Amino acid sequence: MAELAALLVGSLLVNNFVLAQFLGLCPFFGTTQRYDTALAMGLATTFVLCLAATLCHMVYHLLLVPLELEYLNIIAFIVIVAGAVQLTEMYVKATSRVLYQLLGIYLPLITTNCAVLGVALLATGRELSFIETLVFAAGAAGGFTLVMMVFSAMREQLVTRDLPHAMRGTPITLISAGILALGVLGFQGL
Repeated sequence: MAELAALLVGSLLVNNFVLAQFLGLCPFFGTTQRYDTALAMGLATTFVLCLAATLCHMVYHLLLVPLELEYLNIIAFIVIVAGAVQLTEMYVKATSRVLYQLLGIYLPLITTNCAVLGVALLATGRELSFIETLVFAAGAAGGFTLVMMVFSAMREQLVTRDLPHAMRGTPITLISAGILALGVLGFQGL
């Protein structure tokens, strides 16, 4: 149980996929202008990431390893991630038209979010069990969502501040992301 807790905290804070491993930066910068959009993107990515990681684990261990086709893992994982994103997109479109329009192009772009594929590849590379993969994916997804929400709150505050002209827009966004990354790196000693 302590190993699972360490795995969860490690993937949530210490080795945060966005700020420590620099995966998933497209939605991090693209959908964090507004808090509600960032939260919706974080939750959609959480669902896709957890679903894709568990499906990839099962396909890898139940199909690829027994057939000695481990070298096809990246191709199989990409297909699984794309399928999970399509299911999520269809569900969001059917249940919440407003959320679907709010997320716009970024919802199908979860397919190209390298954090989703990265979690699946890291879980199989570390030879994690099914439960460990699920905990690892949940921690990574929670960390992704947490960072998206915190960063969007920071960006909403920065818009209302009186900043020098040269610092407005991209410069202050990158500086803020760097400061947030330094805060996450403070957890490295855990």
